[in-house]
Amino acid sequence: MIDAMQRLNIDYHFQEEIEAFLTRHACGWNHHRDLHETALRFRLLRQQGHFVPAEVFNKFTNKEEKFNPKLGENINGMINLFEASQLSMAGEDILDEAGEFSRKILKEKMTQFDYHEAMFVRRTLEYPFHKNLPMFTSRNFCSHLYGTDLWFGSLKEVAKLDFSLLQCLYQQEIVQISKWRRELGLVNELPYARNQPLKWYIWSLACLRDPTLTEERIELTKPISLIYIIDDIFDIYGTLDELTLFTEAVSSWDIDTAMEQLPSYMKTCFKVLYDQTNEISSKIYYKHGWDPKDSLRKTWESLCKAFLVEAKWFASGKLPSGEEYLKNGIISSGVHIVLVHIFFLLGKGLTKENVHRIDTIPPIISSPATILRLWDDLGNAEDENQHGNDGSYVSCLMMDHPEYYCTRRAKYEVMSKVSNAWKSLNQESILDIHFHKAFTNASLNLARMVPLMYSYDDKHSLPGLEGHVHSLLYDKVF
Repeated sequence: MIDAMQRLNIDYHFQEEIEAFLTRHACGWNHHRDLHETALRFRLLRQQGHFVPAEVFNKFTNKEEKFNPKLGENINGMINLFEASQLSMAGEDILDEAGEFSRKILKEKMTQFDYHEAMFVRRTLEYPFHKNLPMFTSRNFCSHLYGTDLWFGSLKEVAKLDFSLLQCLYQQEIVQISKWRRELGLVNELPYARNQPLKWYIWSLACLRDPTLTEERIELTKPISLIYIIDDIFDIYGTLDELTLFTEAVSSWDIDTAMEQLPSYMKTCFKVLYDQTNEISSKIYYKHGWDPKDSLRKTWESLCKAFLVEAKWFASGKLPSGEEYLKNGIISSGVHIVLVHIFFLLGKGLTKENVHRIDTIPPIISSPATILRLWDDLGNAEDENQHGNDGSYVSCLMMDHPEYYCTRRAKYEVMSKVSNAWKSLNQESILDIHFHKAFTNASLNLARMVPLMYSYDDKHSLPGLEGHVHSLLYDKVF
């Protein structure tokens, strides 16, 4: 039932009940449970932040630590074993083996499934639940898994009503974002910069799923839009001298000096950045009693310095090493900006120690930043409206390792790094005791959104994202 609630995207209504139930079942594993129940219980508990050792799967392996081939006859068991493997942490080899074993079995048996089963399995292999967003997939949830359970019909009715209510809420929020964008003044000043308010908002919506966080989503959309706009200034508009001036202006945070020294289009952008940061800081201080201005200013300074480093690399025509590129790219991804804003907007766990941790870019931030940077660099096509220089970790990796004679080998190495970053993020979300669950969930949701945001087709568009967004915002109830 919990699994169905999550897949239907209505579990947030029942969090207290779910937490109470899972807490009672976090201990005392019954070794007589079958693979299906063991794997499902493992995933649900880890997702909720309860640590369950990977050794619970030892009873399904032989002396060589390989899974018994006979287990492949239990299809639900294979589905849930694959889903459980997505919550692995570093060093949990048995979960890596579980993922490979279950994927192989499910692919081999695909032709034996009926249409609905095959579609569900195919989606699971491509978009496992832990690395996906049910807000986009709940409408396509195949009910064959729970269709015989009387309670499933009731949950689906709740999901239909909930979908309609959320759709109205999202549309109202978009109206407010559009009004803010029109009043911003940057559209006319930077006509070639990306102007994608819906895309900016979807980032906020994905990170902050709780329907009560309307104000937080709207406020978060503002710095996200500025990340894109400033990125375009560094990639497309500015000369190196101008970009250096802009970076110095952000570092000094002196509005008067900036208005004297910067080119006209940069003056407008800096003033918007300056005013928006002060405005958001004031709102956070009024609501949560903490002034985040220094932390927010430092994140913008770090971002611009990272952008400037990249601009100098590409202007010189000399690629950095892969390690150097990725270290800088974690900052230039903009993830730090987004998650630091989320941390303060949520106002949970606001302590001096946590503010210091957040300023030093801990793994709960660097892991999703790594995932975003690497996915971005793996894109099949350029971003929609970008015509400037944008680096690639793949290119740097191939320069470092001439033996990677084709991009396929380099891309395999990149996906391995993405997998390792997910393991780090899993560990932080399950074991970290410093940050509130709402913040770690936002970090997870940001990472989950990445593949949709960076899977470009040959026409420089995002058909997967566009389809999901249209369905979420405009289609009728499922």
